[in-house]
Amino acid sequence: MDLKSGYPFWAIKNGLMCAFPQLKANISCDVVVIGGGITGSLIADNLGKNGFDVVVVEQRDIAWGSSAASTALLQYEIDTHMADLARMYGEFHAVAAYKACAAAITDLRDLADELGDVDFGMRESLYFASKRSHKAELREEYDLRIKHEFDAEWLDAGGVKERFGFKAPCAILTKLAAQVDPYRMASKLLLRLAERGGRVFDRTVIHTIEPSEDKVTLQTPEGFKIQARHVVMAAGYASQKWLKQSVAKNRSSYAFITDPIEESALGPLASTMMWESARPYLYMRTTGNGRLLVGGDDDDIDIPARRDRRVDSKAKGLCKKVRKLFPDLQMRPAFSWGGTFAETKDGLPFFGEHPQYGPRVQFALAYGGNGISYSMIGADLLRANIEGRLHPLAGLFGFSRVG
Repeated sequence: MDLKSGYPFWAIKNGLMCAFPQLKANISCDVVVIGGGITGSLIADNLGKNGFDVVVVEQRDIAWGSSAASTALLQYEIDTHMADLARMYGEFHAVAAYKACAAAITDLRDLADELGDVDFGMRESLYFASKRSHKAELREEYDLRIKHEFDAEWLDAGGVKERFGFKAPCAILTKLAAQVDPYRMASKLLLRLAERGGRVFDRTVIHTIEPSEDKVTLQTPEGFKIQARHVVMAAGYASQKWLKQSVAKNRSSYAFITDPIEESALGPLASTMMWESARPYLYMRTTGNGRLLVGGDDDDIDIPARRDRRVDSKAKGLCKKVRKLFPDLQMRPAFSWGGTFAETKDGLPFFGEHPQYGPRVQFALAYGGNGISYSMIGADLLRANIEGRLHPLAGLFGFSRVG
């Protein structure tokens, strides 16, 4: 799949951080992780630290797919409101999903501290109403969060204007959010895995997957085989090609990033990421060196050539929306890009086995705006599955979904 268009900032900023060999021999291991992006690297890291002999295979260079285009907003807030999830699956499960995402933020912070130099930073998150008609649903959402002891603050129109300098009917200010360089984190995780004895192969395509009762055999187009006790399919949006069942819809999302801006000019944007209640939504966050990253304006185009042609106009449109909120902010896009983005109907990921392959093949489909947070949760969930333990989110995040 051609997953990105334009000039994704992380690839430009970091260059090619690491290169691994191609698979050129038959090998065996405990677990094969297919996919060397941020999702695959978090899962491989978790398995490797817990005693598994892990092999990672990536068809491109490491983290060169959608991870290089990710805007990496780390939030416990899911694209689907907790109140809406409660109506779908019950309040207990909705709260569990949100609390797991909150725990994932601090887990990612601790992991970033271990790795160092991945542009990780804790932030606040402002979720503001795009229209007056959205006020009631935001209030319902806020009340449910407070009921379950999430750290959040309600701001009316005056509070938004006074503290953040723009007009909005209301907003929820969340204290727990973060940001990261996803390309850098994925690369450093896999470098560390290799240093600790794991094996990583890039530019290696898996052609067939054949599960049996006690193992799974994978084969490349060149005929090299990997025999493993378990497989984790973490190939991002390309994972769907391995399933007959359609579980998500591919779309395109767009982003741009500015040159560094003085903190005094950024104002509250320097420490607070912002996103709106409209769907698709506009969102903004800064990098560690003060660049403003803006994204959104998703569309249903999943044809790379058409997405390529839209990158510049989408960046101009996003820039116009930010200027409407912050007319005094001087900015222009330095790099702009678009990328494939997948959404599930309920905004939740899919982690676990699928009937098509049986229990030795686990899928990691961390789709939606919380992909990195979901991946951190999924790493524990999939390890529990492999170890034969029941994870509390296995039903909600599984292909059968709890009712």
